[in-house]
Amino acid sequence: MLIGILQTGLAPDALAPAMGDYPDMFARLLDGHGFAFRTFPVVNGVFPGGVHDCDGWLITGSKHGAYEDHPWIPPLEDFIRQAFAARVPVVGICFGHQIIAQAMGGRVEKYAGGWSVGPTEYDFDGQTLTLNAWHQDQVVKRPEGATVIASNGFCENAALLYDDRALTIQAHPEFQADFVDGLMKTRAIGVVPDPLLQTAATKLGTPLDDTSVAARIAAFFKAPRT
Repeated sequence: MLIGILQTGLAPDALAPAMGDYPDMFARLLDGHGFAFRTFPVVNGVFPGGVHDCDGWLITGSKHGAYEDHPWIPPLEDFIRQAFAARVPVVGICFGHQIIAQAMGGRVEKYAGGWSVGPTEYDFDGQTLTLNAWHQDQVVKRPEGATVIASNGFCENAALLYDDRALTIQAHPEFQADFVDGLMKTRAIGVVPDPLLQTAATKLGTPLDDTSVAARIAAFFKAPRT
């Protein structure tokens, strides 16, 4: 099964040589599930020819906001709506979670409650899973037809399911502790409050449930569709 990775952001230059860029992280996350990958750097204006060029699509995280004025955001939203109409499965992570909601009529905002950083617990339909978070923006209004499948006290719409068309997650199952540590030492300075960074740093050794979420993503992509 060929998964097209729609890359909407770039890993920091200081981290990418050792840890790879976002598509590399997703390839590692989903390794062993029988997927092949092809990357389209939509952040640079490079898009697929159509929604049937791959069997499914994965939209990455980004330092950009879904509500920002970038020339590649409107065509990405159009692509998402076309994939929905064609019932080609789409998975969105962090920014991907947000841009899918926005494309389908939801609303994304910079959350007044601040940032979520580092290992964070989420209630996935009664199962507590820990994933690395890195966001201030949130989906504050769900699109019609989106079902909440994960939440916590900080983030109500932490994961959404759009029947068999899209699965979206606010957290970062592809981020490991060393990458979050690197983000805290690069992009977070002067942006994320120091007390929050200090608290997150103490939790970086927390075991993560990334493999469980990877299995959910793989099962979603592989689910039979008419």
